[in-house]
Amino acid sequence: MTPQNYDDFTRTLTEEMPDTEWPLALQALWYASNNDWEASHDIAQDLHAPIGSWIHAHLHRAEGDKFNADYWYRLAGKPFPSLSIQDEIKEIIESLLSK
Repeated sequence: MTPQNYDDFTRTLTEEMPDTEWPLALQALWYASNNDWEASHDIAQDLHAPIGSWIHAHLHRAEGDKFNADYWYRLAGKPFPSLSIQDEIKEIIESLLSK
């Protein structure tokens, strides 16, 4: 079952993997939240939509690649954030779950 809010989402982080029935964007965020950059990136780069670009931007920002992150934020239609990395991922998750 897809989490209803951010707290529900964070409770799933102790699981071995995300629910495969979740939307791919949410699975990518689950992997990012569990410090599995590669798994998250593999999913995000195949999401050809603004949410995929936003996740992709976040991942490159988290790894310290501002140049690459800037490119993906532009594709996502988002400004480079002033939030912390953790606050940004929370914002992305909440945005996705509110739809």
